[in-house]
Amino acid sequence: MGLNMQSKYVIFFNILAYLFVSIMTILCVLPFLIIISGSLTDNTSIATSGYHLIPRVFSLEAYRTIFQFPEGILQAYAVTGINTLVGTTLGLFFISMAGYVLSRKDFKYRNTISFLIYFTTIFGGGLIPWYIMVNNVLKLHDSYIALCYPGLMTPFLIILMRTFIIHSFPDEMYEAAKIDGAGDFRIYRSIVLPIITPGLATVGLFLALNYWNDWYLSSMFISTPSKYELQFYLYNMLNSYQALNQMLSGSGASVVINPPSESVKLAMAVIATGPVLLLFPFVQRFFVAGITVGAVKG
Repeated sequence: MGLNMQSKYVIFFNILAYLFVSIMTILCVLPFLIIISGSLTDNTSIATSGYHLIPRVFSLEAYRTIFQFPEGILQAYAVTGINTLVGTTLGLFFISMAGYVLSRKDFKYRNTISFLIYFTTIFGGGLIPWYIMVNNVLKLHDSYIALCYPGLMTPFLIILMRTFIIHSFPDEMYEAAKIDGAGDFRIYRSIVLPIITPGLATVGLFLALNYWNDWYLSSMFISTPSKYELQFYLYNMLNSYQALNQMLSGSGASVVINPPSESVKLAMAVIATGPVLLLFPFVQRFFVAGITVGAVKG
């Protein structure tokens, strides 16, 4: 009787759990569906009746506006894609090496350096000194390096990688490799990297999202339009349309440019987030395993 009641409680709990997860999934997916629907809706319909899951007045005007000059969009896509690929690859290499060094107990200054890295997450030099260093000292103004360099070493990701290596790479394995004559870099390349694949996927996803969604560095350091990243290019395009419209309206000109601003914003969101949404399912299982590192110490 007790076992039967326990089984009923388990079934009841599973039903509640699946129901809760289903509701949360719907709540998470709903905004994306509204964004896609809004990008395919006539701008006047959005202004009069708001957003809907199914477009009331179907229109591709927003995408026609954005792709009116496709060369610029493709160039911005290329800049963002190459910057994301290069920055993520180099960032993974540097962050994983830093995490490996800081995880070694035989490294004398690991606690001091770890504290200094953590200290920068609490106190920073400020925007003006950072801008002067990148622009005037390093001479990276209007350079592709200015889009890649600042995000290579992130304190949070270094600490995350260090924690993952500590929990995944026992000291006995390191000592055994040392006895076999392997050097530190050989241990890092041949033993550590294959073990920390979930951690690499997690850190890589954080880096890739940071590079892909960045627009701030373009606004700060880039002055050549052909070097704009995708996010800043789309933002600059919408601002240019609105500024030109205001100028023509103020001058009393008969020609007024009136882009579908609301649907264009949503179409920009679809264009910018599409590749990320396609990539995430392939790294999801590694991401979940990596982000929960340290939750249970084994």
